[in-house]
Amino acid sequence: MDSERRSFDVIGQLGALRRYARSLARNSQDAEDLVHDALVKAYERRLTFRTGANLKNWLFAILHNTHIDGRRAAMAQKRRDDAALAETEQAQAPGQDHVVHLSQVRDAFMALPQDQREALHLVAVEDLSYQEAADALGIPVGTLMSRVSRARARLRALDEDSTRRPGHLRLVGGDDD
Repeated sequence: MDSERRSFDVIGQLGALRRYARSLARNSQDAEDLVHDALVKAYERRLTFRTGANLKNWLFAILHNTHIDGRRAAMAQKRRDDAALAETEQAQAPGQDHVVHLSQVRDAFMALPQDQREALHLVAVEDLSYQEAADALGIPVGTLMSRVSRARARLRALDEDSTRRPGHLRLVGGDDD
């Protein structure tokens, strides 16, 4: 019985689950609700977990499916996202360049399409292999790789655009052209 409890110890996975939920839900309150709902489902279905299987991937799959079910069932999510967006637009931008850049990267990441954001988060943030991430999302590896590639290309394009702003830096006593 003790070995069964150890193999189903989800406490060590909470940080990863919260990060992934934050990536999916786009706000902390909904992310915590999503983790809670997923853990309740995991606990209710704990007897279906195969001993020796990858608990983290199993929990990611439950979290992902819980998120998808919630999006399909509740159009209220759109209203919460719009309200959160309206609040963030009123915030004053930080003065430090690195903080501003990090904020831009975060905003660009959150603006990625849902499927690309999910794939990139699992591979880049959670450090899952392509196969593990594909299994957690229930998609073929090639599809996952394509989503990650498109997400990285979008973020790279944003970074290149931000460094090419006209008039960003000017030469003193020289021509700007």
